[in-house]
Amino acid sequence: MVRPPGVSPARIFMSESPTIASPLSERLARSPLAGSLVADAVSMPVHWYYDREALRRDYGTINGYAAPKSPHPDSILWRSHYEAANPSGDILREQAQFWGQRGVHYHQNLAAGDSTLNARLAVSLAALILEERGYNADRWLERYIHFMLEPGRNADTYVEEYHRIFFTNYAQSVKPRKCGGRDIHIGGLTPVPAIVEAMGLLGASLVEIRTVVQEHVSLTHRDDGVLRAADALTRMLVRMAAGEELRAVMLDEAADWISRAKTADWDRYPDDVVVGRVLSPACYIPDAFPAALFLAWRHAADFRAGVCSNAQVGGDNCHRGAVVGSLLAPAAGIPEDLLTGLAVAPRLAELHANAPAVGTR
Repeated sequence: MVRPPGVSPARIFMSESPTIASPLSERLARSPLAGSLVADAVSMPVHWYYDREALRRDYGTINGYAAPKSPHPDSILWRSHYEAANPSGDILREQAQFWGQRGVHYHQNLAAGDSTLNARLAVSLAALILEERGYNADRWLERYIHFMLEPGRNADTYVEEYHRIFFTNYAQSVKPRKCGGRDIHIGGLTPVPAIVEAMGLLGASLVEIRTVVQEHVSLTHRDDGVLRAADALTRMLVRMAAGEELRAVMLDEAADWISRAKTADWDRYPDDVVVGRVLSPACYIPDAFPAALFLAWRHAADFRAGVCSNAQVGGDNCHRGAVVGSLLAPAAGIPEDLLTGLAVAPRLAELHANAPAVGTR
């Protein structure tokens, strides 16, 4: 049973928090999508910092949003390369000039509270699902391609590897459904909270939501590890939306990555040791997913502590944060200042307000 009898799936993603007053916060405080976006935006300025002394020097103790600073001491854009074969692959556009330069911040053009590219795409995906009253992979691919190729649409300097793989193939006239590759990065989980929330607002069943998540993620991340993690995250979010407790759900649905024995061992160490020495802070799913689960487990009662610690330990904290934030929002609620400071929050409120009534799909 994925939700208690009588609980509408359209209501479970619009739960109100009695401790938060504003209408915007009441609507979004328990939203997994909002949680994932807040964690992404909090992590954005320190994304891919591996030198923790440099991170503390540049940003101190993270407690909320900040603007990115340049130079970025750990930036690898100087040795990153992407060259479009033709206009159909030109996803860097005006940002191409910064690739190959040292010290360039991955998100240099964003402001405090802004969302990175993958997070913005997640919002676009949720909007499309609600507009179409369901998921359609071909319609999403049309929107994705348009988003990535439209001049001036994306000001984020860094474009993750899976986008580069996709558009390298698309520029060679490969059909969109065949353009994805095998990608093993946790960034593949970024759209999961968007799908779960949007499909939940439409009243979809767990089976339907799981099917959509697998179809969507496999468009760009054809890796068994990523797809298994995406399914586990889906099951956890749906059960939590029905009111189940975070840690109990984790033990049931993510047993391949987390257990009482592991958490008892990890609890002996601070976050930056578990995510840094025990588990890598990098983007690869075998360590990145359990790292996200650990941070959500440890900070199950405190959203801010969890997402800020995720940012503070560095590495691929934006995409790892999408998992951490999506789990902590329904468990603990998002503080109002983090919601109101999120640049995309009004758009999320609009999506919820305009969501079709259940049964109109």
